[in-house]
Amino acid sequence: MAKTYLQPINLPEGITASVDSHVLNVKGKLGDLSLKIPSSVEILQDENSIAFKPEKGLSENSAITGTIRALTSNIIQGVDQGYEKKLEINGVGYRAKLEGSKLELSLGYSHQVVYELPDGVSADLPSQTEITLKSIDKQLIGQVAAEIRKLRPPEPYKGKGVKYADERIKRKESKKA
Repeated sequence: MAKTYLQPINLPEGITASVDSHVLNVKGKLGDLSLKIPSSVEILQDENSIAFKPEKGLSENSAITGTIRALTSNIIQGVDQGYEKKLEINGVGYRAKLEGSKLELSLGYSHQVVYELPDGVSADLPSQTEITLKSIDKQLIGQVAAEIRKLRPPEPYKGKGVKYADERIKRKESKKA
């Protein structure tokens, strides 16, 4: 490949990619995803790799080319291995229950909060206070996890609320009179 192209992305075994009128379609064992490629980005495809090159001219073309390469890498990893996000619920009486594609959350409000999972995202509850989200779309799973966390963000005094499993809550000292 020419040196002017960004570093190519190697396609794992069992992954196929095709370009049709500036739309990249990637198929793998977990499903298929597509990505619209701007006309300012040139695509070079081999049997087992894909590379991107910015059109000459504007400096923004280089930036968008790098972004498209990263998004393509995420799509390839998604259809090959998938993505997983873990959330934890902390607080007395705070719990989750899964019914079909609806997540029923008790988060200290006077009512149950019902969150409808979008197509392409599945949830698993190892316990009443743990939620595991799975999807092949990295952007979608990140958005869903952020929306669930936003229903009751963790507060800094006791740490009650919904947080990411690897998130560390900065605690504050209790208020003094």
